[in-house]
Amino acid sequence: MAHAHEAAPSGPHSAPLPADPEPTGSGPDAHGPRLSSVVVFVHDHDASADFYRELLKMELTVRTATAALLVSQGGFQVYLRTVGPKALHPAGHVGAQYVIWTADGPDDFQRCERVLRARSDRVDTRHGDGFTLIEGRDPSGLPVLVAYPGPDEVARLEIISRYYV
Repeated sequence: MAHAHEAAPSGPHSAPLPADPEPTGSGPDAHGPRLSSVVVFVHDHDASADFYRELLKMELTVRTATAALLVSQGGFQVYLRTVGPKALHPAGHVGAQYVIWTADGPDDFQRCERVLRARSDRVDTRHGDGFTLIEGRDPSGLPVLVAYPGPDEVARLEIISRYYV
């Protein structure tokens, strides 16, 4: 077995892979890319834009006949694209299935919970090792999850069984 800084072969007939370089500096590329946008296909982008604006405190910056763009104060973007009222979102297929948002603090988490309970017919709360996760549904029936505290404050040491069972 290779140690963290030793080169390890990538296959039976290939040359060893280079050792992982040590991160240098504290610039934006020191930790690799970060998630900046998500695209969500929805039944009705107007209803979804209203929902996500309220829940995530985002600003609607662009709206067309079939799409909307929401932007957070930190610059994160949510693109909403209408695909029609009969489009399906089958769980368990290839592709992203869930996006988990992190509340800004305990008061914000309670606000998110109130929004989800007021706008969602199915709301579930789970407690992990040092964090709480609430799941509701958006206007298209897609799962929406909000956690507090976030993984930058409390490390996730297990995979929540709901997401791999």
